[in-house]
Amino acid sequence: MARYESASQSNESQLQIAQELGIPRSTLQHWIERKDSINADPLITAFFESPSGTAYMHRLALGAHFVMTMMGSCSVRHVCQFLELTGLDRFIASSYGAQHKVSGELERVIVEFGQEEKCRLADGMPHKEITVCQDETFHPETCLVAIEPVSNFIILEKYAGSRKASEWTQCIEEASKDLPVEIVQSTSDEGTGILHHVKKDIGAHHSPDVFHVQHEIVKGTSAPLSRKTKKAEIDIEKATEQLNQRIKEKEVYENGKIGRGRPPQFDKRIEQARSQVQEASQLHERAQSHQSQMKAAVRKISDTYHPVDIETGKLKDVEEVSESLKECFSQIEAVASEANLSEPSLKRIKKAKKVVVDMVATILFFCFSIRAKIEALNLEPQVETAVIEKLIPAIYLQHASEKAKGAEIRHRLAKLSEEILSSLRDKGSPFAGLEQEEMITIEKVSQECASLFQRSSSCVEGRNGQLSLRHHSLHRLSNLKLAALTTVHNYFIKRSDGTTSAERFFGSKPREMFEFLLGKIDLPGRPAKKRFQPQQKSLLRATA
Repeated sequence: MARYESASQSNESQLQIAQELGIPRSTLQHWIERKDSINADPLITAFFESPSGTAYMHRLALGAHFVMTMMGSCSVRHVCQFLELTGLDRFIASSYGAQHKVSGELERVIVEFGQEEKCRLADGMPHKEITVCQDETFHPETCLVAIEPVSNFIILEKYAGSRKASEWTQCIEEASKDLPVEIVQSTSDEGTGILHHVKKDIGAHHSPDVFHVQHEIVKGTSAPLSRKTKKAEIDIEKATEQLNQRIKEKEVYENGKIGRGRPPQFDKRIEQARSQVQEASQLHERAQSHQSQMKAAVRKISDTYHPVDIETGKLKDVEEVSESLKECFSQIEAVASEANLSEPSLKRIKKAKKVVVDMVATILFFCFSIRAKIEALNLEPQVETAVIEKLIPAIYLQHASEKAKGAEIRHRLAKLSEEILSSLRDKGSPFAGLEQEEMITIEKVSQECASLFQRSSSCVEGRNGQLSLRHHSLHRLSNLKLAALTTVHNYFIKRSDGTTSAERFFGSKPREMFEFLLGKIDLPGRPAKKRFQPQQKSLLRATA
């Protein structure tokens, strides 16, 4: 149309212009008539019917699809309504059928983009050892999810027939076969399928999720201890009510007409009631004490399960961690015994306690791994000691400060980390005489070492929550939709520093996904002519 309007100013006939454009004259006349019949402001029509306006409309419509259906949990019908409310339905077909085709094509091209970028970025990626966080979710099909926690890159997100070890192993091998990585550690719950898959099939170290250890204890103790506290509160109310009743009885007797015979022993009854109140109060205090002691012991498990002392910033010894964890469980068992908790509660505590061996083994795995990585750099003895005893703990505390709960703890950990790093920047530091390239290498390897300890699979738990919201809003996720959502997470969504998960994982920046989509997906067709809407027939009025 732009070429026609430009040529029409030179007084050429429509037939000549149509022949130059290589289209039938009737087609050209239809386009002219269609443009003149658009029910919109002439200036808006002129813009959207221009090449620049059409390109902008393409970006706007595709952006609406991408944000609403891929990043948000809207359906295609919401996109249709968006086009109608904005008036774009005068220029783009806004029917469900037309936009559903766009949505399907969008998912297909997103998956295509992810496959291309995975192959391209993996070619230039150096080999590295990684940790994965693994878990299952259900929609109700079993969906296996594995995420590299440092970059938050989704290695695996796929529907499977079951959550058996063999299924996990097959899916992980397929997902990582084109990646130059080696899985050396997995963080997850204590599911038997995952444990067998990690320890037996791929021969990696399994790091327990500290949340599941704490949660098992809480499930076994929180409700019983809470019930005992509430029962003690009710007993106090009853005993206090009885005491007041005894005092009132005495007052009524003394204020009334005293008859013959020996008077009732009001003082003795009142004293007994006071003793019952005091006894109930003591039981209540004891129940509250059990609750607070149990919470403190469970919280101490989290504070203890670190390779670095969060109070001093020093690297912990394995025996030190082992003794601290044993002390935590000794206190938990003592409280459970004093509170006379039931057998099911004690079984949950016992189940959680079994994981202590794996927790200590994870600390040992961390210590051996970082020493092996640092020794491979062939550093001077004083430099090697400074890296292991100061630099890696300082970086670990920096990471821990970003994840800690509560501003006070975050600031304290960040301050402690900065104090250690400041001492390493001094002129008398072992790093003072090193070359810039060697310093960069040391810092990079130290970052990898500090990130090696993973005690939580919260990244995969959060992802499962997002998929559940998608499932509830759409009722079902197709394999193509799931793959597209995975690609968007890996290659489009950015952190506050402007990096995607793929960039952090591969070490190279991926192409711009949305520009790729614009070049692959066509603008939807123009709207069809509005059909005549017949009036509703009257059921009682006679027809001619």
